[in-house]
Amino acid sequence: MAEVEIVKNKQVLLRDYVSDFPEESDMIISTDSTISMKVPEGSNGVLVKNLYLSSDPFMRRFMQVSQPARSKTGFIPYTPGSPINGFGVAKVVDSGHPNFKKGDLVWGITQWEEYSLIAEPDSLFKIEHTDVPISYYIGLLGMPGLTAYAGFFEVCKPEKGEKVFVSSASGAVGLIVGQFAKLLGCYVVGSAGSKEKVDLLKNKFGFDDAFDYKQEHDLDAALKRCFPEGIDIYFENVGGKMLDAVLLNMRMNGRIAACGMISQYYSDKPEGVSNMMWIIYKRVYIKGFSVFDYYHQYSKFLDTILPHVREKKITYVEDIIEGLENGPKALIDFFNGRSVGKQLVVVARE
Repeated sequence: MAEVEIVKNKQVLLRDYVSDFPEESDMIISTDSTISMKVPEGSNGVLVKNLYLSSDPFMRRFMQVSQPARSKTGFIPYTPGSPINGFGVAKVVDSGHPNFKKGDLVWGITQWEEYSLIAEPDSLFKIEHTDVPISYYIGLLGMPGLTAYAGFFEVCKPEKGEKVFVSSASGAVGLIVGQFAKLLGCYVVGSAGSKEKVDLLKNKFGFDDAFDYKQEHDLDAALKRCFPEGIDIYFENVGGKMLDAVLLNMRMNGRIAACGMISQYYSDKPEGVSNMMWIIYKRVYIKGFSVFDYYHQYSKFLDTILPHVREKKITYVEDIIEGLENGPKALIDFFNGRSVGKQLVVVARE
């Protein structure tokens, strides 16, 4: 029997749970670990070489508190001294699973390390279409893209000509929602956190209008300026004061897809919403959703978006950081809002 190869495995470890805003020093670059290049005998797992890793908002929450045990989403609870995890694109090195073979490209939940043994690979998706950059599968063609598709098309059921507002519009999900809406023939406005991001929304990504929420002292007035006839669809990423102002500006039978409420994630005293009666007055439909609820529609999503990607009808921006050793800095920069579009860390080029 041939000797199994053992290799060094660089990792990004969580030093300890974070009580305040995370810093680079809350993570450790470790070169002490090794890993076998074969899955254990009889295992159903998949060994992958990680190529691209994704920075996402939920990772900050995972760094702050102990999470429940692994769920069907595939996430492993963050544990001090262990690698953090998130979405990634990887190449199969060895497999004990019938659905994956050596050389397959996949996307899904993986560890922040050079090689990962994924013991329960049911949450992995095999990448079938490689005529587009494979890094897109942690952004435009992965979780953010499917989130945008599910919230906009499946939850809000838009119609041509409707008025659409997207908060946190310069993020990986918001940029895609806005462009889906424009392709359908909607009027689209986005909010973002800087003049530079606002300019990009209007001049690069095709939004009809946009505003910097940090410069608006009256969000209700800002929304009335952008939507004098009201809002049909609100793609909610922020919560708090923004949601409160939006409720005052919804049109009759408006729809709200509640994707995230980032303004409330880390507050000791989450803000209340005081304009809830407008949900009744305007017959507003609100639905909270998770991308995992729509995994079964991934093929339908690809059928919708891939033609737009190939015809270059969707503008997509990646904020690329080279090297796993630069992962902690990349993640903290992302948490501080210093990226536009999809931020990713390159571990290895295929």
